[in-house]
Amino acid sequence: MKVKKRWIVPFVVMSLLAISGLFWTPTVADAIGSFNAADTIVTADVAWLLTSSCLVLLMTPGLSFFYGGMVGKKNVISTMLQSFICLGVVTLLWVVVGFSLAFGDSMGFTFNGTHYGLIGNPTQFAFFDQVGSLPHNKMASTIPFILFALFQMKFAVITPAIITGSFAERVRFISYLLFICLFTLFIYTPLCHMVWHPNGLLGSYFGVKDFAGGTVVHMSAGFAALAGVLVLGKRKNSDHIPTNIPFVLLGTGMLWFGWFGFNAGSALAANSTAALAFATTTVASASAMLTWIFFDRINGRKASALGACIGAVVGLVAITPAAGFITIPQSIFFGFIAAIASNKMLYWKKLKAIDDTLDVFACHGVGGIMGMILTAIFAQGENASLMHGGWSVFAHHMIALVLVAAFTFFCSIVLYKVTNFFIPLRVSEASEALGLDLSQHNEKF
Repeated sequence: MKVKKRWIVPFVVMSLLAISGLFWTPTVADAIGSFNAADTIVTADVAWLLTSSCLVLLMTPGLSFFYGGMVGKKNVISTMLQSFICLGVVTLLWVVVGFSLAFGDSMGFTFNGTHYGLIGNPTQFAFFDQVGSLPHNKMASTIPFILFALFQMKFAVITPAIITGSFAERVRFISYLLFICLFTLFIYTPLCHMVWHPNGLLGSYFGVKDFAGGTVVHMSAGFAALAGVLVLGKRKNSDHIPTNIPFVLLGTGMLWFGWFGFNAGSALAANSTAALAFATTTVASASAMLTWIFFDRINGRKASALGACIGAVVGLVAITPAAGFITIPQSIFFGFIAAIASNKMLYWKKLKAIDDTLDVFACHGVGGIMGMILTAIFAQGENASLMHGGWSVFAHHMIALVLVAAFTFFCSIVLYKVTNFFIPLRVSEASEALGLDLSQHNEKF
């Protein structure tokens, strides 16, 4: 009976959201003064961003296969569902308030006459109010604002899904649902606003360059994953053999394919920058995949399909913040360095000891960190990076890296604790031994 009562609250919330949508009165966008005329829309850009949004959406099911193939047989379905369910939870959360928090008018502080945002106005775009067919004059000025909002939604969806690999095989499903809501509202949206909003603190003051989400997505997910491992503790049996390597290969292919929308789509236009990001994305991933295999061999490990897949994903992670800012030869270096750093971290005994189930921090956290550092060194443009005389830009990147890591890590610990206070995060020992597929979902692979 207690289990059933836990589900009453989310069902009531869902009911209220459904009913409130019937009575929401939208604001007329033309009266706001932040939108361009319809004739400023570029149809080629619209076509590319529609395509990119579909590609980024595909990454979440791809991630579910990638993770699902790596866990034990008793936890395949539960692990895949933890990724897949984000398509439902985060989508509605984004529409109701998430987009407002990420891209609404900045709420923060003023310094030397300039306003710096920490988070957006939560009511401005609530229920996608004012989010319609006209382009916003400061954010994606050649496509409908609703398309920009939907494209950004896919990034918000996959970020908490990435975290799930760290605490796979031991987290209670309903607790996880609560956590991803809290993570999206209190960690993802502030970071998104601070980096990508025109007045965001990290973007406008620190000059952080994050082309497609190395900081916003991968670093935040990586440090939240590390926090989750420490709060939940180790599994009772941390030894398992990956159940389905073909699932991992399929998931990697879907991620690689979808990543073209993730990175090239972040140009927000069908232009040369998108083409450059498309090229650097696939070259960096290829470089990292081969580097991972070769590095495994010289360290006495077999060249494995699993290693190739992990290496490819690490390359995709590392190139994400720099995809539109560097040359194609430099992207080879990005993949090479990131693969070695992540590989060393993955086999680090101290990290293995805390039981990050699918090595999320070693891959996404370290990959994101390496991407941010390398971006600060190599990004093209006058005073854009260390290599081009941008000493202050590099210093600001390093300060921002520490701030983002600390913010995400410690806030995640608080959110895990809050979640655990209301609903225990870990399943019982009996449920863990039975497997989450049966104990949480009454399904079997």
